Amino acid sequence: MLTYATIQAAQDALKRPLTAAETIWFNYTATKSDYLLYCHNILFLFLIFSLVPLYYLFLEFFLKNSIRCYKIQPKANLTISDAFRCYKSVMRMFVLVVGPLQLLSYPSIKMVGIRTSLPLPSIWEIVTQLAVYFLVEDYTNYWIHRLLHCKWGYDKIHKVHHEYTAPIGYAAPYAHWAEILILGIPSFLGPAMVPGHMITFWLWIVLRQIEAIETHSGYDFPWTPTKYIPFYGGPDYHDYHHYVGGLSQSNFASVFTYCDYIYGTDKGYRYHKNVLQQLREGSKLSQEQKKLSHSTGEDLKAD
Repeated sequence: MLTYATIQAAQDALKRPLTAAETIWFNYTATKSDYLLYCHNILFLFLIFSLVPLYYLFLEFFLKNSIRCYKIQPKANLTISDAFRCYKSVMRMFVLVVGPLQLLSYPSIKMVGIRTSLPLPSIWEIVTQLAVYFLVEDYTNYWIHRLLHCKWGYDKIHKVHHEYTAPIGYAAPYAHWAEILILGIPSFLGPAMVPGHMITFWLWIVLRQIEAIETHSGYDFPWTPTKYIPFYGGPDYHDYHHYVGGLSQSNFASVFTYCDYIYGTDKGYRYHKNVLQQLREGSKLSQEQKKLSHSTGEDLKAD
């Protein structure tokens, strides 16, 4: 809840007029508690888990032939019932684990100093803090993910997430309840280290989940904006991790590729890509030779 009773009081305290964004923020939050603002995360997560994967389902079922060339595992066929079953499981965990976790974790948000007050952060401040959050989460998630692939961690917890060897968008948050709790730690570390505004925190939650859904989509589209992010892994990179499954010792990073490269846990993936590239080149060469042979044969017949 803002400490200013009126816009004029806020302007007097800041010693300048409010920006258009700050005026909107003032009108929306003036009578809302910080706790209620923090709990907006529950609504955001529900909408993201429910709606963002629909984009990929729409493409899967209505534009299947047009996008087939971008499907990472073309032999994997998804049905509506498969997607609905996954969504039901995600929503069950949302109600039993994710929602209550959001409701109960508010004291930690206050403790680290995430604010709702004016002034609003600048675009540069938001971008910088989000970059820190992604880097911190990616590094800590990498090591937790590796630990979850030890025999006990995988058999007891992580194998639930790996039920989808060909992941789909709804499978991004599909996991054992313990994994949901454990992976909440890397997500909170960045904001705890570099606390910012509630708007930045909201954006962090939203962007991280959208990114996770993209990497689990099963499609590697060339038009996605994430293609321009340095060291970004993307769907093809993470899809390999699911394809190999429980035996995988490759591609543990959640967002970027640098950890796997530094610690040597991308060797299987790079070998796999090299083999595929050689097969494509061999197939292309074979097709060209057939065309040449056919063309030569036609020329001889003409003579």
